[in-house]
Amino acid sequence: MRSSKRWATVSAVATAAMLALAACGGGGSEPNGSSGGSASGNGAPSGVLNLGVAYETTNYDPSTTSSALALGANWQVMEGLYEFDMSNYEVYPALAAGEPKKISDTEYEITLREGAKFSDGTPVTSADVAESYKRTTADTSIYKQFFTFVDSVAAKDDKTVTVKLKYPFANLSARLVDVKIIPAAKSQDEMKAKPIGTGPYKFDTITSTAIEASPNEFYNGSKPATVSKIHWDVLKDDSARLSAALGGTIDVMEAVPSATKKQLEAGGWKLDEVGGYNNAFLMFNTSKAPFNDPAVRQAFHHAIDRQKLVDQAMEGDAKVATSFLPESNPMYKKATTQFDFNTDLAKQAFSKAGLKEVTLITTDHPWIANLAPLIRQDLEAAGLKVNVQSMASGDLYSNFADIANPTYDVALAPGDPSVFGNDPGIIIDWWYGDNVWTKQRDSWQKSAPEAFAQLRELSTQASKAQGEEAKQLWGQAQDLIAQEAPIYPLFHRTIITGYNPNKVENVKGVGTTGLLVLGAKAKQ
Repeated sequence: MRSSKRWATVSAVATAAMLALAACGGGGSEPNGSSGGSASGNGAPSGVLNLGVAYETTNYDPSTTSSALALGANWQVMEGLYEFDMSNYEVYPALAAGEPKKISDTEYEITLREGAKFSDGTPVTSADVAESYKRTTADTSIYKQFFTFVDSVAAKDDKTVTVKLKYPFANLSARLVDVKIIPAAKSQDEMKAKPIGTGPYKFDTITSTAIEASPNEFYNGSKPATVSKIHWDVLKDDSARLSAALGGTIDVMEAVPSATKKQLEAGGWKLDEVGGYNNAFLMFNTSKAPFNDPAVRQAFHHAIDRQKLVDQAMEGDAKVATSFLPESNPMYKKATTQFDFNTDLAKQAFSKAGLKEVTLITTDHPWIANLAPLIRQDLEAAGLKVNVQSMASGDLYSNFADIANPTYDVALAPGDPSVFGNDPGIIIDWWYGDNVWTKQRDSWQKSAPEAFAQLRELSTQASKAQGEEAKQLWGQAQDLIAQEAPIYPLFHRTIITGYNPNKVENVKGVGTTGLLVLGAKAKQ
């Protein structure tokens, strides 16, 4: 079968109202052999979608989780005031009745969808919105950094929310996508185990190995449920997902490895390949010489043949990074500093810095592990002795980066904050904001305070601006990041979603982690 490859796009500037900006089986079959059916003639949801996902978690609370599994599953269950179509990042009103009403440059009112209820039948009020925002921006939440421009979110009345800003901000609707609305009366522990939302589906069961959801009978929004059940199987191992796909127990597969594409296509599957923000990055411990020197950090990137990584390790399913943002982002600018493969230049820089040996710590994600031997070979060609230590992602951070006075040299790891949106303020500030990355993990905020302050100012000003002014400011930010490079991508990866067209239809691939099946249908 033919596979389609596309790079996710975003509508460039929003309207003024938007403030700116298995070979067989599965599909219609119930898990474990019970029977389902196709969509009924009257349009009522029918049939089952069986999904094979690549990640696991124990935290589904939308106000605190950053789990790829939780975020992807929650797309079907939870709503914010606004939501993304994750296949193209277009923003649409979800729990909101429409676009924010502008009161002033720094104040907006948002009306809730008439008759909206949670999946337990409880009516949604603006107090639920205010409490959800409070939890999402608590000091312990990763989302707090996304809302530094907001002064307050409060209930004006039962159906109206007032949002006050510290300064004008161009992408309010898009940023509010990251606040999922939950019942104020429910505890965060309850939401961590099985959240309740206002979306078209509701969670029935969540275990360590599987999730099941069914239609939310109280949903009255624009994207109603299309199947009677969604079943997720947690299959972290690539070979396990492939076996399930070819064996017919799943119908949609997350994170298809490049090496398995031909097998899936030969089995009748279709592939949707979307270039996005997922990347392999190098992170330097800038609290430790000589990694506090930007010239040394740049030399590492010059030493690595990134196109070889793409061609060999990624089998062509990636694009060499020419900036911190991928080319698909409307605010992309090719950085002034480019890291062309240059062994001699790198060797000279390492020699000048007196660097002879380095330890490269990496996560044990299979595709990251495939990169390490090639990177080691290139660095050794540039005169370094390279020690590679591979470990689970959690161990890398908890044992090496998130400790007092870290002593590691360089880390190779994957990252992708685009599950939260493709706004440059999200992508850049995730790694370069006033947060654990710059304060602790790479220590860049401490080792280069002037450059850090400059980037923060650029980010703030760019977030206020629109059109060409915003693009120019984000371009300056990308130039500064490439010049400093405490964290910088080697390439941006293509995300491949597979599905069995004999069993499902209307499946859209996304350029980030997770599976989007809103609107997808099961065939008989």
